[in-house]
Amino acid sequence: MKIAVVGATGMVGSVMLKVLEERNFPITELIPVASERSIGKEISFKGNSYKIVGMQQAISLKPEIAIFSAGGGTSLEWAPKFAEAGITVIDNSSAWRMHPDHKLVVPEINANELTKEDKIIANPNCSTIQLVMTLAPLHKKYRIKRVIVSTYQSITGTGVKAVQQLENEYENKQGDMAYHYPIHKNAIPHCDVFEDNGYTKEELKLTREPKKILGDDSLKITATAVRIPVVGGHSESVNIEFENDFSESDIRKMLNDTDGIVVQDNIDTNTYPMPIYAEGKNEVFVGRIRRDYSQENTVNMWIVSDNLRKGAATNAIQIAEYLVANDLV
Repeated sequence: MKIAVVGATGMVGSVMLKVLEERNFPITELIPVASERSIGKEISFKGNSYKIVGMQQAISLKPEIAIFSAGGGTSLEWAPKFAEAGITVIDNSSAWRMHPDHKLVVPEINANELTKEDKIIANPNCSTIQLVMTLAPLHKKYRIKRVIVSTYQSITGTGVKAVQQLENEYENKQGDMAYHYPIHKNAIPHCDVFEDNGYTKEELKLTREPKKILGDDSLKITATAVRIPVVGGHSESVNIEFENDFSESDIRKMLNDTDGIVVQDNIDTNTYPMPIYAEGKNEVFVGRIRRDYSQENTVNMWIVSDNLRKGAATNAIQIAEYLVANDLV
């Protein structure tokens, strides 16, 4: 099983290599791929050194699966070329997510839709993944009418430049700015770029992608996305209105019984999800589950997950695991 990791030197790419190793993915040959300036450099994986190669060489080496995390432009240009060579692409960018011919997959929810014909598979947005992991079982039982989500997103979602900006600000150093404003001691209500309707691309991803994953265009979802100075993961305050009534204890049990979700919800012991505990873990953590008394059939909850793990690398590798286990590559 030859696996190419495209963008292997980036923040998500390096986590992908870590997750592949941790989960003991059945690799016979790793093909690390990066931009031209990195070609020829070496990376370490499972105690061995591998030379970084370019795109065309990676295609010629004919991996069964190529996991992309190199930006939308790279994916739009190169994913079809890999696919034409018979290589299955799992893409972490936004390039193919809403394309009608390509599936948007969270394995616990809709991996069973995948076939051998799916040569470009989209990995959802990090904030979307932790949200839909929680929404999916609740939608089946109670039927969701409307979701209001406010995010508190880690700077790691922006990349290495943002982490460096925060570190510089801690140390009162001048340096490149990933954001328009300082992030230390701040909250910036601006994730990705603004669209003409006043929403950011990140907010629109949160309103559109869950409908595709859950297969229900009737869902009403609105979002506000905020960047905060943390590194451990993204947090979400979520208000969900159902068609049918519920009990809080049933919701806790249902979520706790869902693969990939951990309920942390005990106010007597101040137990609730936080990025500081989610960092480096692959699960989605849910807590502060409580009825919204201002409206019928409505619940509030708090959802946290490591955006580099389940929000990106882990989800992509789980897709690859499903493909291998079901002989789809």
